[in-house]
Amino acid sequence: MTRAKLDKQPQDVAAMFDGIADNYDLVNDVISLGQDRVWRRAVVNAVDAHSGELVLDLAAGTGTSSESFVTKGARVIACDFSLGMLRTGAQRRGGASRGGVTFVAGDALHLPFADETFDAVTISFGLRNVNDTDQALRELLRVTKPGGRLVIAEFSHIPVALLDKLYSTYLMAALPKIAGAFSGRSEAYDYLSESIMAWPDQPALARHLQDAGWSRVAWRNLTLGTVALHRGFRK
Repeated sequence: MTRAKLDKQPQDVAAMFDGIADNYDLVNDVISLGQDRVWRRAVVNAVDAHSGELVLDLAAGTGTSSESFVTKGARVIACDFSLGMLRTGAQRRGGASRGGVTFVAGDALHLPFADETFDAVTISFGLRNVNDTDQALRELLRVTKPGGRLVIAEFSHIPVALLDKLYSTYLMAALPKIAGAFSGRSEAYDYLSESIMAWPDQPALARHLQDAGWSRVAWRNLTLGTVALHRGFRK
């Protein structure tokens, strides 16, 4: 299997995720000690999608997160550039467009949607895997309607130095071994650990959002700051 590196070449990242698609959701549940469900609920509450709205769930993977947005009647486009992830998700749901969720292949840097299409856009644990973060944020802004909102959930940094150091030790030493035992693909989780370590902290990511044109940018920490939820609006 191709092992993506921190230069995040799209073909390498896509191939890596294709290779772990079958067990991806199970491994996420294990390595997060079930916290991934808490994080998904926080994203759904922040997006607050309602009947008649159209939501873009970017880097949706198998669509596990996408399903939650339809509970109040919204329609969801689950977009990812890993065909393996999309294929697994469509198979599990019994089709590529079922129950308000439609799977679409797309690149975060060149989204296959018209300007001002979505009422809300969201990306969970995928922004750090994009080759150009700022371009992806500008693309998300482009496809969002005026007044629409953005919600990002991403691994981040604990604001207490000692705790963050301990967490970093877990990421680099334990996480790939645990994930490898369940997936058989520890090399993929070596990359994921490294990408979390190299990711900017909460204030730095907020500045990226502002520079891309998002307004009213704010964030809140989840699970001590190991994950941060950032939010912004299009003027």
